[in-house]
Amino acid sequence: MDRDDVIEVLEKPIAQRLLGSGIPARFAYTGLDGGPRVVPVAFWWTGAEIVVCSLPTMAKVAALRRDPRVAITIDTQGEWPPRVLLVRGTARIEHVDGIPDEYVAGSRKITPAEVFPEWETGVRALYDEMVRIRVVPEWAKLLDFETTIPQAVEDLAREKSGQG
Repeated sequence: MDRDDVIEVLEKPIAQRLLGSGIPARFAYTGLDGGPRVVPVAFWWTGAEIVVCSLPTMAKVAALRRDPRVAITIDTQGEWPPRVLLVRGTARIEHVDGIPDEYVAGSRKITPAEVFPEWETGVRALYDEMVRIRVVPEWAKLLDFETTIPQAVEDLAREKSGQG
């Protein structure tokens, strides 16, 4: 997928809503044992990158250093029709002293406002360092189940209607 096609998907209003939402992303990568891993993560969209932060000692960081390919899904919950943003890219890891701004911003979106100040104070006291994991989308697909659906479903519907 070329960069212009990726940008076109990410600039759609539904994609922008998902990227700015308080929905945790599902972050998929290959574990050190070669098996798939999917973990929920707070994230921050910079307008060009999806940023996830972690402790440097987390297993996912070691795994990403070995194989930086990732897939990220952000999808609505309890909404009909569902909205799904699928992204693939390559993780770039940077060491950060203290707490990255993107970690605080991403966590603010998913943490209830009344507990956020206490949460932030605790995190700043606990973590001396983190890593910033940057993912520039290299592939993206938006499914809104009104104008876009999975290709296999579209093919089946076309076949059943006699148009395929």
